[in-house]
Amino acid sequence: MIGFEPAEIDPSAPTRAARLKWVVVVDGDLPAGRAANAAICTAAATSQAVAGLLGNDAVDADGNAHPGLPWAGCTVLSADPATLRTIRAKAAARADFFVADMPAAAQHTRVYTEYLSSVAGTAADGLDYYAVSIVGPRNPVDKLVGRLPLLA
Repeated sequence: MIGFEPAEIDPSAPTRAARLKWVVVVDGDLPAGRAANAAICTAAATSQAVAGLLGNDAVDADGNAHPGLPWAGCTVLSADPATLRTIRAKAAARADFFVADMPAAAQHTRVYTEYLSSVAGTAADGLDYYAVSIVGPRNPVDKLVGRLPLLA
């Protein structure tokens, strides 16, 4: 299981000091709304599966709670579809990475069971991806995503 141990969670440290890095890489050819949807959906799957990603709730001066955000940060990058597929394949091959992806079928169906059926009927090398979320050791993640630009 990929995640932070309680002793290594340090919300007072700079994000670059965290052992793990979280990136979401989105198909840069998508319209803004579809890109945002893809990033958010993969982030939701990641935050549920990777222990210790979210910090404590923030409380404002009036006592209102604001749910915890990623204390170690999350960078959202852009790639063309072929690069996105390559990054996903390389990340999925590593045991020390957590990977959540959004196959294109997720945005082309309106019923979740239809999405599941569509993915089940497609060979792995036939899936197109709209986003991939990766959490893993900082240096290998940096090498994988290279100099990809921030999602614009």
